[in-house]
Amino acid sequence: MKQASLGLGQSIKRTRRREFLGEMEQVVPWANLVALVAPHLPEGRRGRPPFPAEAMLRVHFMQQWFNLSDPAMEDALHDVPLLREFAGLGGWDDRLPDESTILRFRHVLEKHKLAEQIFQTINELLTAKGLLLKSGTVVDATLIAAPSSTKNQSGERDPEMKQSKKGNQWYFGMKCHIGADAESGLVHTVRGTTGSVGDVVEANSLLHGEEAEAFGDAGY
Repeated sequence: MKQASLGLGQSIKRTRRREFLGEMEQVVPWANLVALVAPHLPEGRRGRPPFPAEAMLRVHFMQQWFNLSDPAMEDALHDVPLLREFAGLGGWDDRLPDESTILRFRHVLEKHKLAEQIFQTINELLTAKGLLLKSGTVVDATLIAAPSSTKNQSGERDPEMKQSKKGNQWYFGMKCHIGADAESGLVHTVRGTTGSVGDVVEANSLLHGEEAEAFGDAGY
C-alpha cells in the first residue's frame, strides 16, 4: 500500500473533499478493517495481481461517501488525483481498478456479510467526529439497469430484476434507495430492491430516527 499523501502539499486550495479525506485518513481504523476483509479475498495466484485489500476498501468507502456508481467511481479514479492518492493507487500510467473489479469486491463483502458491519463502523466514527450530523436526511432512489434480453445461457431474464416506470420511460433492473445526511451529503443508508418497488415503500427504512427534518422529491 502506497502512502496516501492526499496531495496536501501540492494544492493551495483546501477543499471540503480534501479536508474530509484528510480526516478519514486519521480516524478510520484501516489496519483493523483490512484484517477483517483480507482473509476473504482471492490470493491472485493466477492472472494479474490483485489490488491491495486496503486500496479496495478505500475505493469502496469513497463510493459510499460520495454516492458514486461503479462506472462513476472508475472514472473518478482516472480523473481526480486526490481520490487515487487516498486509495494509495498510482498515477496516470499505473493500473487502476475498473468497474468490474469494484463490483467484485463489493460482492465479496456482501457474500461474507461484511458490508453492513463495516458501514456501521464508519458511520459511528463519522457521527463521533461530528461529520455526520443526523439533523436531517435526504432520501432518493436511483434505477440500476439490467439486461432485459433472454438471449443468454439460461434463456431467462434475471428473476430478481423487475420493470419500473419513471416518467414515460420503462426500465428493467433494480433500485438503489439512498438516505444521505442533509448537511454533509454523506450517505448513511443504502438499500437495494427490485425495480418495481415504489420509492415511498422504502422511505422509512432510509431514516435513522434522529432527524428533525426529512427531504424527498415528488416520488415520496
